[in-house]
Amino acid sequence: MGRTRVIDQDLLLDAAEAVVARDGAAKLTLDSVAVEAGVSKASVIYDHKTKQALIDALVARALARDNAFNHSAAEALGDIDARVIRGRIAAAAQPLAPRQRAVALSLCAALAQDAALRKSIQSNQAAVIAAVQRDAAQPGKALLAYLALEGLKLLESLDFYTFPKKERDLLLRDIAGLVDPIPLAALPTTAAKHHR
Repeated sequence: MGRTRVIDQDLLLDAAEAVVARDGAAKLTLDSVAVEAGVSKASVIYDHKTKQALIDALVARALARDNAFNHSAAEALGDIDARVIRGRIAAAAQPLAPRQRAVALSLCAALAQDAALRKSIQSNQAAVIAAVQRDAAQPGKALLAYLALEGLKLLESLDFYTFPKKERDLLLRDIAGLVDPIPLAALPTTAAKHHR
């Protein structure tokens, strides 16, 4: 009869995130996760046979958390046009915490070197883009807002640039404005005629 599993999966992934945040994905080992979690290496191997399996699990959990967070923000908006992108904009009002940013940066480096791992991100992005466009009366505007939002988040996640809070809030407001149709009254007379 097999041994009963007693190690919490989240404990191991939390430990792996701590190692990645502190040392980077390149220095992640099953031993370092075991030490961080305070468990034996055999306990880590029970669920994650290799470093790659551990990184795969970290990426899957990060995607699941991000999707759930964005979905929750969208649901809170009720039944409105372009709820998916508006929810993502609302969720982005809370930037990544420093530890999450360090993990995201390290995992991006791992993703750059692993085509198979990128497939999960590519599949997730395809689903998000389809959802952003599907629930918007103006899918092109929703997609443009999504691209602007992801550009902002990517600059932050890759630690290329961080906007001051006040400026970031204004940027999010302007990105949200991309979703809204331009009122005909705001268009120049000739443009309004061509718009009809």
